Amino acid sequence: MKKIILLLAITASFLFHSCSPKEEIHADLLAEVFQVTTSFTAANNYSKLITLNPPIYNSDMVLVYRSFDVINGQRVWRQLPQAVYLIQGELDYNFDFTRNDINLFLESDFDLATLGATWSQNQVFRVVIIPGYLSNKNKKAVDFNDYNAVVKAFNIKDSQVKTIQ
Repeated sequence: MKKIILLLAITASFLFHSCSPKEEIHADLLAEVFQVTTSFTAANNYSKLITLNPPIYNSDMVLVYRSFDVINGQRVWRQLPQAVYLIQGELDYNFDFTRNDINLFLESDFDLATLGATWSQNQVFRVVIIPGYLSNKNKKAVDFNDYNAVVKAFNIKDSQVKTIQ
């Protein structure tokens, strides 16, 4: 009988601990999305540096999506890195980041000076910053390639998307 009571006590302790308020973190208060529109030119070395203020934590996840098309009034987002195959060759939209900044940039196997305005001017990107705690808890359940799945999983509304320069 003592063993059954002990087992029930341990089980109850585990259940109460796993449901404690300390474990509940609301993603909509922590995950962040912002949008930036930029043009890539020789003058900016075909890149755009975005300063993060405040800096993010080392454990945070950064995802970047490029607006590839608009269909029926809805943007089609593609996750970076993204390769586009043009007549001139391969064009890559890519990024890197530190705790302090995110660098969006173009790479190619051809002279970027020959790139048409469609591919270099007024490019729209969405940057999603997911705190490490949330990214570790949800990364198996979310298709990070799908922007819409990401914002849904982290309860981010379009009205929360900030626009930066």
